[in-house]
Amino acid sequence: MSSQQGVKLQIESDHVVLDNGMLKLTISKPQGMVTGIQYNGVTNLLESRNDEIDRGYWDLVWSKTGSTGTKGRISGTSFSVIVENEEQVEVSFKRTWDPSLEGQLPSLIIDKRFIMLKNSSGFYSYGIFEHLAEWSPFNLPQVRIVFKLSKDKFHYMAVSDNRQRFMPLPDDRSEKRSKPLAYPEAVLLVNPVEPEFKGEVDDKYQYSCENKDLKVHGWICSDPAVGFWQITPSNEFRTGGLVKQNLTSHVGPINLAMFLSAHYAGDEMVLKLKPGEPWKKVLGPVFMYLNTTTDGGDPLSLWEDAKRQMAVEVQSWPYSFPASEDFPKAEQRGRISGRFLVHDWCVSETSIPGNGGYVGLAPPGEVGSWQIDGKGYQFWTQADEQGFFSIANVRPGEYNLYAYIPGFLGDYKFGSSVTIAPGSSMDMGDVVYEPPRHGPTLWEIGYPDRTASGFYVPDVDPKYINKLYVNHPDSRFRQYGLWDRYTELYPDKDVVYTVGKSDWAKDWFYAHIPRRTKEGEYVPTTWQIKFYVDSVGNTSSSDVGDYLLRVAVATAHVAELQVRINNQDMSSSPLFSTGVIGHDNTIGRHGIHGLYRLYEVLVPAALLWKGENIFYFTQTQTKSPATGIMYDYIRLEAPPSSPHCLSLA
Repeated sequence: MSSQQGVKLQIESDHVVLDNGMLKLTISKPQGMVTGIQYNGVTNLLESRNDEIDRGYWDLVWSKTGSTGTKGRISGTSFSVIVENEEQVEVSFKRTWDPSLEGQLPSLIIDKRFIMLKNSSGFYSYGIFEHLAEWSPFNLPQVRIVFKLSKDKFHYMAVSDNRQRFMPLPDDRSEKRSKPLAYPEAVLLVNPVEPEFKGEVDDKYQYSCENKDLKVHGWICSDPAVGFWQITPSNEFRTGGLVKQNLTSHVGPINLAMFLSAHYAGDEMVLKLKPGEPWKKVLGPVFMYLNTTTDGGDPLSLWEDAKRQMAVEVQSWPYSFPASEDFPKAEQRGRISGRFLVHDWCVSETSIPGNGGYVGLAPPGEVGSWQIDGKGYQFWTQADEQGFFSIANVRPGEYNLYAYIPGFLGDYKFGSSVTIAPGSSMDMGDVVYEPPRHGPTLWEIGYPDRTASGFYVPDVDPKYINKLYVNHPDSRFRQYGLWDRYTELYPDKDVVYTVGKSDWAKDWFYAHIPRRTKEGEYVPTTWQIKFYVDSVGNTSSSDVGDYLLRVAVATAHVAELQVRINNQDMSSSPLFSTGVIGHDNTIGRHGIHGLYRLYEVLVPAALLWKGENIFYFTQTQTKSPATGIMYDYIRLEAPPSSPHCLSLA
């Protein structure tokens, strides 16, 4: 589908219309709300029964403190034309701030931009957010773009190749057609308009996706065949790195472009501006792509076309057409390259290539601080089989080089900061990561990939099913209510794992959560790890070294882990406690990881016995059924003088 018409801009009293002959985009003036999208003979792809401010809009959540606060649409107060010619139209809807607005709005200048190009089947949007040092501080947990599509037309949703389906209607979530569940986002469909959805759970968090895989998602209308897709060609402006999870599309039909969010992380992820701190960031551009079939083709083929367009957008990044000077073009950016190596003396005497390792530039900070950063830009890639990496199109600025790699514990940070200059190309040479290592591995549970995906995920209770995830190859954990399956599987006693006999894929429940009693209360749970030690040496000798227990946590939500060794008395002081940690809410939101945390527990040799030993892992908190911890990996290391290592390869 193409048009020879140039882009036209029509300015009316209350609206502006961008038209390139393929689609018409109508935006309220000066508010900047998308009120209409005309395409392929459809007068409006958006839900026209909604108010004009409730169809297509930018919104945010802000507060003086914390991760929750006031939610509101971003409404412009002035309109201007930035670019207007046959090839391109770019328009601005800007909102300023002054002290008289204190307490009503966050202290931000927000400039929302919309761009339409000639012969382009879609439109772009980006935002420029600026906070001056002299303005009042505040927190910014969330910024996003929302599109509410016509519920009469868009019924098929696609997030990835194996996560797409026909969806329930928004009416099915009404009180008369659904039953509320443990969280307000989740409902059981008891009397849906279409009987095929009866007995299913609907929850928007079941369709969350990691940033690295969240490049295109959207909806398909069958009559006429139309696809509406949100394409994000770069992760540089998103928070939390490549594996941060974000919302996508969900029942509405709703399509989201998430820029900042605290989902699967909590308060630690919230962007917090301090007194006297200036901040400026460009969010986007993202591309809203529309497509259709020719000659009566299968509407579901529009997903394949959307993926092809996504690849085109990725190759075109950074775009050359945004007019803002705050968006640097390709020639104004830099490049960094090198080779990522790993040296764990218990795996190999020499450094080995960091095959598949994640290497990235993020704002300067502590080791691993990139996973909670929201103020700056991040640029990530994966190393190849030989460990070589290259990161192009980096905005000028000061960064730290960070890295981590599945198969090894911990995070890497290069010793000094890295300055990227416009047009620069920097070769870092060999970058060697030495993972934490005390002594040889005596035993391990799990595989260190920062997720709980390798552990036992139970079948869903048939009462709470989402048909998409039945026997799903990699997303079984997205079913609702799996936390209550723990009580069914362990009604009286908790997990007992015997090293050398048990299988973590079958015998280690994916989440350490409370147990529900017959009275309906939730109580702490204590898991056991049984292992045998042939000899711990002469414990009276001063040359006997200590053992070290490493516990990598994939996520935590208002949880506390207490560790004891050969002592089942829960009233006694633990050998180690995390304290109460986490507000990730990953368990309740059907994720498999949140923020990564790594702990080490020194285990004096005198506490070990020859023969059977038992670690007692107690999760003490019972605030909700989804309070708890997901483990990534657990390893016991012998004293450094011990001779043998267990390879993780």
